[in-house]
Amino acid sequence: MNNDIITNGKFINGGFNVGLIIFIIGMLSCYTDYRIGDQSEDRTIREQIEVEVLVEVPVEVEVPVYVEVEVPVNEGIIWVDSFTQHMSVDGIDIIWVIDRSGSMATHNDRLIAGVEAMIAALPTSDWRLVMISADPRKAITSTEFPLVPGDDADDARDMLTTLISAPFEEGFNAVYDYIVNNPYSNTWMRPDAGLLVVFVSDEDEQSIIEYPAVSDFMDWYSSRRMGSVFMASIINVEPEDSLCGGWVPGHYVGKRYREATNMLSGVILDICSEDWTPGVTDATHSIEPYEKKELTHKAEEDSIRVFIDGILNHDWYYQESDNTVYFTIIPTAGSLVEIGYRYIELDTGAVDSGS
Repeated sequence: MNNDIITNGKFINGGFNVGLIIFIIGMLSCYTDYRIGDQSEDRTIREQIEVEVLVEVPVEVEVPVYVEVEVPVNEGIIWVDSFTQHMSVDGIDIIWVIDRSGSMATHNDRLIAGVEAMIAALPTSDWRLVMISADPRKAITSTEFPLVPGDDADDARDMLTTLISAPFEEGFNAVYDYIVNNPYSNTWMRPDAGLLVVFVSDEDEQSIIEYPAVSDFMDWYSSRRMGSVFMASIINVEPEDSLCGGWVPGHYVGKRYREATNMLSGVILDICSEDWTPGVTDATHSIEPYEKKELTHKAEEDSIRVFIDGILNHDWYYQESDNTVYFTIIPTAGSLVEIGYRYIELDTGAVDSGS
């Protein structure tokens, strides 16, 4: 058995320094990447180097391109005429609510002519027409039998003479009291017929206490006859639009009547018009479903578009001679019809003669 003992890295008995051997081995292992030779020779070092190389690789990329181009647009103004299609009615009850204050006496002849025009425009049967005062105290006690088919302008004048002078101009209250609180109205008014009210006044509606807002009255009126209700107003319009010569004070303008009538897309007529016939005729036709629509402005035919409840419609044609759109299929009741078109606004200003 070898009894040599290793102490502190030396062979005690063998004489070799083990630590030195380990050192030399370690040195050789550390410098294996070096070429060891004479000191005058170069030493070669091997190193690992990371090199970043840029390489161009073709890639197809979709890039949105926005190009501004000028699109030619015809001159003209865009206009939209619209209406809500009426329900068909089985007969029509008509109430003319007439301001009988002293200032209205000058309108009597035109009023009778207007009633006559309505009678002529109505169907030959199944209508009833009565005149009541815009003073609710008179309306609630009225017992005039209505005009019916076969009656004429003389009959209308006789009825008008029964409406004596009255100071109150409360058209909304008069209609309500006549229909609800006057028992006689139930003897001739029909719950299944349409209802048309025509207001005639040279001052604004004054039922302020009972109906502070116009919508308060309209909530009640619109609920009558299952919605088959219509309205027209013959009133003072704004001074700048009036045919009265510009004298109309602001408080005479029938703003409340106008607001109520507009809620039902009804007809509004300037009370100072020399002839009420066209407006009254339009009001009469308003109770019938629209089969045609005369446009407000002279339209460029190729620009006309018709929408029914927001959907483009083609069941119509345009007749240039009367500037009217005719429906080949009548729009259904309650549908919103919009007719958009372009028109050229003509210059009606005075021409400078260059004097």
